[in-house]
Amino acid sequence: MKIIIPVAGEGSRLRPHTHTIPKVLINIAGKPIISYIIEKLNKTPDSEFIFILGYLGEKIKEFVISEFPENKFSFVFQKERQGLGHAVSLAGEYIKPDDKVLIVLGDTIFDTDYSFLKEERSVLAVKKVDNPSRFGVAVVKEGRITKLIEKPKDFVSDLALVGIYYIKRWDILKRSLEHIFKNNIRTKNEFQLTDALEHMIQNGEELVPHEIEGWFDCGKPETLISTNKHLLSKNHIVTEVKNSVIIPPCFIPVSAQVENSIIGPYVSVGENVIIKSSIIKNSIVDKDAEIYCVNLENSLIGGRALIKGHPRSLNVGDSSEVIF
Repeated sequence: MKIIIPVAGEGSRLRPHTHTIPKVLINIAGKPIISYIIEKLNKTPDSEFIFILGYLGEKIKEFVISEFPENKFSFVFQKERQGLGHAVSLAGEYIKPDDKVLIVLGDTIFDTDYSFLKEERSVLAVKKVDNPSRFGVAVVKEGRITKLIEKPKDFVSDLALVGIYYIKRWDILKRSLEHIFKNNIRTKNEFQLTDALEHMIQNGEELVPHEIEGWFDCGKPETLISTNKHLLSKNHIVTEVKNSVIIPPCFIPVSAQVENSIIGPYVSVGENVIIKSSIIKNSIVDKDAEIYCVNLENSLIGGRALIKGHPRSLNVGDSSEVIF
């Protein structure tokens, strides 16, 4: 089976962090986003990963090759980003017509065991949402997907497409991709995978839904911090600290120096970080950052950043109020 992972985007909603690092290499709960995705997919046998690269793509390539030397990787660069459908089509040079294909978005972490890969039909992963107008949604009747609609204005379904697509034969998807290219079928001026999948449905291909439990977006600061919180709840690791209080769950590696501080809950600390005389909760601090004398909450601190506050001395009389 071929696993296509599109990671060409610039991650503009995570700037300034993504000025220097691809979104999928941002650390949460102790390791980069892409590591969680690959580790979960490594349980699928006889698989080859095909990465669709773009912005800072060489960094992604170097990381996955060095971190997962036993895996088989291929890489394609998307020179001009024209939508997810276009990105997926670029993987075709590495795929045989009868190959099974699994497409997984590279900026989202999923709670799924991929048991649906045993299904004889093509499968789209979905999850019920409260605001379906923000997503592509699947209309389901009698266990089959009958229609796909991108960001519907009126309610037609609350089953959002979450970014996992299992296609039983590559040539079936390829024909539909070629159809939208030939007829210049675009949504928001891009060739969308959803339009190709809709063409498959209209031409008799049977697609079925698989509802997943967890769907954790890593595309913007608030969702990244929320995903970090979820992952820390499952993976709590703390090294020895000096004169400090750690409120679990947290991730603090051996190489970090924490002194005279209160850390947690839900704090992820990178390698070689220094934290002294500070209070930090519900935040991510990337490698080699230094933090002194500050109170942080709901924060993203990039690698090698320096955050430095100043201790205060107060002489406050009765019935006074001081607000910092």
